[in-house]
Amino acid sequence: MFRGMDEVDWASLRHAYGSAEDVPGLLRGLASADPAERQTALDGMYGAVHHQGDVYDSTLACVPFLLALAVREGGRDRAGVIELLVSIGGFEGARDDLAARAGAALRARADVFVRLAADPDAAVRRAVPGALVRFLDRPARVLALVRERLAVERDDRVLIALAESLGLFARRYRPADAALAAEAADLLAALSGPPHGPGLRLAALGQLASCAPERLGADLVPTAVRLLRDRSARRARSGRRYDGPGPDTLAGRLRRLRPSDEEGSRLLRTLHAALGDRVADRVALLRGQLTSPDPVDRCNGVWMSAGLIREWRTGHTEPVTLLGARLGAEEVWLHDAAVAVLAELFELAAPAADPLHTLVTCRPGLRVRHGERGASALGGPLKALARAGDARAVPLLAEVLAGPVVPHDVGLVIPHLGRAAVPLAPVLRRRLARVPLDAPDAYERAVPLLSALSALDDAESVPVVSRLLRGLPDGLRRRDAVIEAAVRALGAFGSAAREAAPELRGLLETDGAVAAADALWSVTGDADAVLPVLLRELAAPGSGRRRRAAAVLGTLGPAARPAGPGLRAGTRSADVWERVTAACALWRTAGETEHCLPVLRSAWADHPRTRRTIAGCVAALGPAGTPLHDLLRAELASPRRHLTDSGGQGVRADLELLRTCRQALAGEGHR
Repeated sequence: MFRGMDEVDWASLRHAYGSAEDVPGLLRGLASADPAERQTALDGMYGAVHHQGDVYDSTLACVPFLLALAVREGGRDRAGVIELLVSIGGFEGARDDLAARAGAALRARADVFVRLAADPDAAVRRAVPGALVRFLDRPARVLALVRERLAVERDDRVLIALAESLGLFARRYRPADAALAAEAADLLAALSGPPHGPGLRLAALGQLASCAPERLGADLVPTAVRLLRDRSARRARSGRRYDGPGPDTLAGRLRRLRPSDEEGSRLLRTLHAALGDRVADRVALLRGQLTSPDPVDRCNGVWMSAGLIREWRTGHTEPVTLLGARLGAEEVWLHDAAVAVLAELFELAAPAADPLHTLVTCRPGLRVRHGERGASALGGPLKALARAGDARAVPLLAEVLAGPVVPHDVGLVIPHLGRAAVPLAPVLRRRLARVPLDAPDAYERAVPLLSALSALDDAESVPVVSRLLRGLPDGLRRRDAVIEAAVRALGAFGSAAREAAPELRGLLETDGAVAAADALWSVTGDADAVLPVLLRELAAPGSGRRRRAAAVLGTLGPAARPAGPGLRAGTRSADVWERVTAACALWRTAGETEHCLPVLRSAWADHPRTRRTIAGCVAALGPAGTPLHDLLRAELASPRRHLTDSGGQGVRADLELLRTCRQALAGEGHR
C-alpha cells in the first residue's frame, strides 16, 4: 500500500508549516487500527498538508498513497480519505499549478472511484458519487452509474449523496450538454416525490432549486418544512435522532455535549443557498425551522437565521422575534446559539429586546461571563440588549459596574446606548480614578473605562484621564496602549480637555505622535503644532504610519494644504487603504477631485471594506461631496449587505455604512 513512500524525499517537500518530513507518519496513521489515531492523522492532513484548501507539492505527492488507502480491503475510515481526495482535486477551474495537477492525477485514476461505487461500506458509497462527477470525464457514464446505484441502493444517506451528485452533475454539464443535464434534473424530480423518504425528497428539492428551479412548484417551502418535520419524526422513532458521538476525541466529547444533525443542516443550507435572494421564501423556511418540534432543527434554524441576516438587509424582523422565543430554552445549547446570534445583530436585535430584558432581569448570573483565566466579559444576553440600543440595559450595566471587576468589553457596548447611558458616567469615572497607575493589569482595568467615557463625551473625566498620561511608570505592561486609549478619550472630549494640552504636546515626539496630534487638533485647533508632526509621519516608511497621518490630515481641512504632494503620492500607493485615505484627505484639504474621484470610485467597487471610510469622507465634505452621492444612493437601494464574509462584524459594518450614507445625503455629517 505504501510502496515507494520511503523513496520520496519528503524533507524537500513543503506543507503549511514547513518541511513535509512528518507526512509519512500521517499517512501511516490513516491506516492505523486505532480510530483515535486515524482521526488525528486525518486532522493533520487537513491542518498541514491540505491547510485551508491549499495544495502543496507534498499534497500532490500524497495522492497515490491516499488512493491506495481508499481501495485497501478491510480498511477503516476510507470514506474520510475519499473526501480528502475530493477536496484536494475537486476545485473547479483551479489556476494554481499544483491544484490543477492534483485534479489531473485524480481524473487519470477515476476508475478507482468507479470500483468503489458498489463498495460494501456504506460510508464509502456515500463519499464516492461526488468524486465520480468531478473526476470521471465521461458524463454519460457518470449519469449511468448514478442511475444504476439509485436503482439498487437502500441506505438513506447514500441515496441522499447520489441526489446531491445529480445536482452537481446538472450544474456542471448544463452549459456543455443540456440534454444530459436535463436528464439529471428528471431524476431529481422523480426523487423529490413519493414514495421516497423525506430526507431524500428534501435533498432532491434542494438540488432542483439550484440546478432547475423552473421544475419546482409554488409550494416549495411548505413542502420542505413538512418533509423536514417528517424526517425528524422518523429519526426520533428510529432512536437515532442525532449524529453519533464518534471516537473518544475532543470532537466526540463536544458532540455528546451538543447534539447535531449535520446531514439535516446540510440539506437546509443547500435549499437556503438555492433560494438566494428570495428572502420572503427563506424567511418562511426559517419560520418552519425555528418552530419545529425538534430542538436540533430549531438550533439549525438559529444559525441559518444568522446566515440570512448577514447577507440581506431585509426580512430580519420575524426570524429575530423567533430567536427571542428560543431564549431560556431547556436545551442549553439551543439557548446559547440564540444568544450568540442576537449578540452579533446590534440594533437588528430590537424585536427580541423584551425576552432579552426578561432573561437578564430574572437570571443575574447571565450578566457577566467569567473566563477561565480570570478575565471577564459581559454575558451574551446583556451584551445583545445593550448593542440593540435598549435603554433598559443601563441600570443592569450600572449593577455590573458596581461589582468587583469591570468586564473588558463594557466600553464597546455603551456607544450603542447613546445618551441613555449618560447616568453611567459618574461610576465609570470613579472606577477609572481608582485604577492604580502601577498595577500590572492597568490595561485591562483602564481601557474599557476609557472607551466608555469617550463614547459618553464625559468632559468631567478629563482630570482622571490626564492622570494616566502623567503617571504611568516606564516598563508597565502595555503602557503605550493605555496611553493611546487615554489620548483618544481626550480627543473625543474636544475643547473641554484643553487643560490636557501640555501632556498631549509632550507626546508629539513619541511613537504615539499621530494619535497625540489628532487629539491636540481636536482639543486646541492648533494646526501649527500638529502639521509638522503629521507631515513627518506622512513621509515615514511603512504604509500604516502614512495612512494614519493622512487620516488626521484630512480633518485639518485647508490648514493641511502643505501636505498636498505627499497625499498625491499616497493616491498612487499599491496599498488600497493608503490610496483611499490619501484621496479622502486630499479631497477634504485641497478639493482636488481630479486626483481623488477615480481612486475612490475604483476602491468602492473593488474593495467593499473601504466604503465606510469613503462614505465618511463624503459626509464630512457636505455639499462638496455631491460627486459621489450616486454611490451612496445605490448603496442604500441595494438589498444585499456590502460585506457578507465577516460574520457579525459584517452586520455591524453594514449598519454603520448605511447610517453614514443617510447622514451624508441628508447633509448631517458636514463639519
